[in-house]
Amino acid sequence: MLSGLGVAHAQVAERDSADQDVAAAPAPAPSAAAPAGQQSARDIARRAAAAAAGQSRPAAEQQVVKSIRVEGSQRIEPETILSYTKLRVGEPYTNATIDQAIKDLYQSDFLSSVEIAGVETGNLVIRIQENPVINRVVLEGNKRLKDDKIVKEIKLAPRQIFTRTAVRADVARIIELYRREGRYAARIDPQMVKLDQNRVDVIFEIHEGPKSKVRQINIIGNEKFSDDDLRDEMATKQARWFRIFSSSTSFDRDRMQYDQQKLRQFYLTQGYADFRVVSAVAELTPDKQDFIITYVVEEGQRYKFGPVTVDSAIRDFDDEKLARSLPMKEGDWYNAKQVEDSIDQLSETAGFAGYAFADVQPNFVPDHENHTMAIGFNIAESQRTYVERVNINGNTQTQDEVIRREMRLAEGDPYNTFLKKRSEDRINSLGYFQDKFEIDTQKGTTDDRIVLNADVEEKPTGELSLSAGFSSLERFLVQAAVRQNNFRGMGQQAHIQLDYSSYSKSAEVGFTEPYLFDKPIALGGTIFRRDYNSFNYIGQDRNTTYSQVSTGFQIVSSIPLTEYWQLSGRYRLSQDDVSLDKGTFYRDTDGDGIADTCDPLRAGRYLCEAVGNRLTSSIGASLIYSSLNSYYRPTRGSRVVLGMDFAGVGGDVQYIRGRASADKYWGLGDGFIFSLSGEGGYIHALEDSPGPGVDAVRITDRFYLGQEFHGFDIRGVGPRVQRIPYTGTVAGGDQMLVTDNDRIVDDPLGGKAYYLGKAELEIPLGSGAQELGLRPSIYLQVGALFNIKRPLPTANFEQATDEDGNLLYNEDGSPSLLPIVTPVKDGSGRQLYVVPADAGDNGGSLTTCQVGYADSYGGACSGTSQNTVYSTTTAPFYERFVGDSASPRVSVGIGVNWNSPFGPLRIDLAKALVTQPGDDAKLITFNVGTQF
Repeated sequence: MLSGLGVAHAQVAERDSADQDVAAAPAPAPSAAAPAGQQSARDIARRAAAAAAGQSRPAAEQQVVKSIRVEGSQRIEPETILSYTKLRVGEPYTNATIDQAIKDLYQSDFLSSVEIAGVETGNLVIRIQENPVINRVVLEGNKRLKDDKIVKEIKLAPRQIFTRTAVRADVARIIELYRREGRYAARIDPQMVKLDQNRVDVIFEIHEGPKSKVRQINIIGNEKFSDDDLRDEMATKQARWFRIFSSSTSFDRDRMQYDQQKLRQFYLTQGYADFRVVSAVAELTPDKQDFIITYVVEEGQRYKFGPVTVDSAIRDFDDEKLARSLPMKEGDWYNAKQVEDSIDQLSETAGFAGYAFADVQPNFVPDHENHTMAIGFNIAESQRTYVERVNINGNTQTQDEVIRREMRLAEGDPYNTFLKKRSEDRINSLGYFQDKFEIDTQKGTTDDRIVLNADVEEKPTGELSLSAGFSSLERFLVQAAVRQNNFRGMGQQAHIQLDYSSYSKSAEVGFTEPYLFDKPIALGGTIFRRDYNSFNYIGQDRNTTYSQVSTGFQIVSSIPLTEYWQLSGRYRLSQDDVSLDKGTFYRDTDGDGIADTCDPLRAGRYLCEAVGNRLTSSIGASLIYSSLNSYYRPTRGSRVVLGMDFAGVGGDVQYIRGRASADKYWGLGDGFIFSLSGEGGYIHALEDSPGPGVDAVRITDRFYLGQEFHGFDIRGVGPRVQRIPYTGTVAGGDQMLVTDNDRIVDDPLGGKAYYLGKAELEIPLGSGAQELGLRPSIYLQVGALFNIKRPLPTANFEQATDEDGNLLYNEDGSPSLLPIVTPVKDGSGRQLYVVPADAGDNGGSLTTCQVGYADSYGGACSGTSQNTVYSTTTAPFYERFVGDSASPRVSVGIGVNWNSPFGPLRIDLAKALVTQPGDDAKLITFNVGTQF
């Protein structure tokens, strides 16, 4: 029982229309029958005088109305005023008759004051002041409740007659609205501003006050379970600092009733069959800020299950076998949840056998002396049920055939709850309709007939968007796409997409027909052009390494083998052009000023070997198993994919690549979803290696682990080459490898094998968070990328010596290394020389002459200048091959999906727990975009 809720402050005052000063409201005319609070001192004095005058005549003396006149009427006709009284010319009247007339006129709600003069003479004058007309109704101070939500609940409105009764009623309505929002300290001050022509503005000054929280939840009578255990079962929570963003700490009467049910459910699942809530009281604190809730409970004795039996009137069922299949056993602690689950299980079993309307009733036989509860489940006689009709309703765009071909029950089929559930899962997986779609059932024209109603609610399946955003992978990106997943309402998929970012550009056009020739055969194709820039990091700076431009197409087809198994085949043809930036990684080999040869000293052997133009022609097949209840947001079921691709049907590349993945989902109840997923792959070249230290699988065909492995940077796992420069000088013997990561070049090389596993728990939030699209989860990931041939070192640096030919060593004992000097030759292989700067007109020129100068390379030399060899110099560096290990990397993290106002946002905070040398960890990753 709720008490101490307080009374809203409601006082009507007047505001002068000129200076807005608040003045006292005018009181009504004097009357002994006027309501309390509507008489002024002047009214009381007048009433006393009238009473004294009345004492001069006998109480029973009557007078006759000689005439009646109405004064002060503006909008209301005098005849209308008189119609509310019983006064008539020629009729007798008394003081009581006059008082009743005044009361009747006030009750009309048209008048603010009434006065009847001429009572002594019989010539009655009814002087009135009409209630003003409302010009407008203004709400001030309301932030938590918008105007439209309040206005539709109140009665006052423009052009209506103003009355204080209506004002008080509207104040009460607004107070109730705020109490529904948990704001019991809300206060409403109504004000009236007089205008000309007897009009007023009504202003509700709203003081919303804070939301009333639940300060304390007290439980009395509990002995078997602690207060904290029982509070954990409730939806209402005590207000504490760590629940600052929770809505469950606000007081709510309905939630309080729900909590009582939760307490009963908890005790009943623990065996306390006699448990009851004796009372539940919520008290508002004097400051109206918080509530204190007190529950008085009576636990009773704990029960165990007695004999559990099944008595079925359906001949097809084995009663003993059904009883053994139930979750509870005699001697177990009584659990009401197991009883409910048993009813569902028996009903579902009957549905599997075609008995859609089987009636399962539990019969409880308590033994209060031994504290046992025997249960007998009675299954009433029922007829086998057949599908009479399947109704498809609500689809305006999607054709009936698209929905019916996903149904696993048709007219005339025996009813089966399993096939009904499977039909729901398949329709949900289309993604065309509302979430959690269910098929309703109702009785048909006879008892053995059932009607299935698929009431769908379509949602948009087309998308025309221009998106811009920022991601930790692509930096700034722009995407334009036209996509229709239910093209022409026939379930066809069509899309055109353009993507542009700092590191990738792509264009793609695709179309898929899921039912070719009205058969369950899918056929689709994609034409694409993708321009991708690979990159490495030098510290925090991201640098492009090689560019890969792929142009081609892919054709995919699939057919179902069984209800859950599917076979898919594909053919792909693509032209891949891999190149390096010549200004960065190439050098001039012929002295013409044009960089024309990939320089391993700049790029590394592994990148120079990737350069080239190759045609890949491949075929592949996948075997797919899926029992997911939804393709887009699965909560139960599993999915397994086994795939194999063979490249070598023509083209320049030959390999065989296999991949496998598996996912399993469990709905744990209360919105919790647990999932396990794993994937792995291996690629094997069917051609010989092009050289020593060169892997036969090209760098562009290998596997990479990207942002899907949270806790690690993009391509932050797996084999890589790190180039570490030296500091110091050779002469000083103080060369040392740099320790600043910002100066280390890190090139990921990919791998021929990988695996990645993930365990994830999706955590439900309150209804408010769900409306915002917030879906947090915690997860653990394990994975690795490995198995490539160790690349040959790019360079071997010569050890430095002193003038006497002695080897030089650094202080740490490492050898001092000399820079690599590479002579530059012309296109014919002749050594180039540089003419000294002081050698006249040809100073600083390149020539093939060791002495003198020739006008052309290889020409006759003239002159006596002693030229120097033209060469390039590369400072010493150390090249380290790391990361090629199958040892698991492990990370844990928390991620949140949010349908933000800026578009879909995914944020992951993950920590790499186990790493291998060379791995790049990253704590936070995010991806956000927006549509405009």
